[in-house]
Amino acid sequence: GPVENVTIATDLPVPEPGSDEVRLRVRAAALNYLDIWVRNGWPGIKLSLPHILGADAAGTIDALGANVRDWEIGARVAVDPTLSCGECEFCRAGWENRCTRFAILGEHVSGTFAEYITIPARNLIALPEHVSFAEAAAASLVFVTAWHSLITRGNLRPGESVLVIGAGGGVNTASIQIAKLTGCTVYAVGSTDEKLKRAQALGADAIIPRDVEGGWSRAVYQLTAKRGVDMVVDNVGGPTLNDSLRALARGGRVVTVGNTGGPKVEIDNRLVFGKHLSILGSTMGPHRDYVRVMRLLFKGKLKAVIDATYPLDEVQTAMARMEAGDLFGKAVLEL
Repeated sequence: GPVENVTIATDLPVPEPGSDEVRLRVRAAALNYLDIWVRNGWPGIKLSLPHILGADAAGTIDALGANVRDWEIGARVAVDPTLSCGECEFCRAGWENRCTRFAILGEHVSGTFAEYITIPARNLIALPEHVSFAEAAAASLVFVTAWHSLITRGNLRPGESVLVIGAGGGVNTASIQIAKLTGCTVYAVGSTDEKLKRAQALGADAIIPRDVEGGWSRAVYQLTAKRGVDMVVDNVGGPTLNDSLRALARGGRVVTVGNTGGPKVEIDNRLVFGKHLSILGSTMGPHRDYVRVMRLLFKGKLKAVIDATYPLDEVQTAMARMEAGDLFGKAVLEL
């Protein structure tokens, strides 16, 4: 239901870690649009109540499960939000995000908006002292999503051109940086002048207002001498996917990682076969992608984009801002 349905509970027990888990004292947790989808619900969703929202977290290890040997109490860590069984054919092949029992913290199971959580030890990465808990939490879900969709699924290469639909979202601010780091020309579509200027500061080579006369897909064609771009990153869905296909060059591909504008899409299939286009779906990423992109963050090659931080009891305010599209980057809860 509405954001007012999100309340603070003070009487839940401190969880005990399983044999292969650690208990984390959460220091920072970040919001994602996923939290709004879960809160609103959808037909068939089954949650055990009370359900704790939140996919992203960073903090210190507070307790160790009986089988955990590689971590120590007090260690600073960040959390890979993708949960997997570790046993199915996809997990054994290193594709944890394709697991037959795939889950995301805060969506399928209770999440990170809590003082203490338990998490499989294999989901952790050590957090260097120079990286804040807020930065690590803000980066985790959006950077692994962006890296996996652009680099692993999309096979992005230096010299290509990339269009990012939406300048201010968490995955989009990560995508702009990753595409630029790869050596690509980056175009960004945004809803406000302020968001477009900030996207440009992150590395976007050309910025396009969402309501530009003639439409943004036409503007992309003009900017590329009627060639189009090699890749479009589209996490809006229904309202934008057809224009994303129009903006592509022949042989191009659109990567879809979500549907903030709605899941139902009607496309002109002539664009797909006539221009030899590919539509690639991507969700989260395997742990190896999480480690790779977070290490780039730790080295300063990428940076977490944080719009604002809030105490836990102001989660309604943070969520309302995100739902209104009033954020550039991430909102972070500091516990």
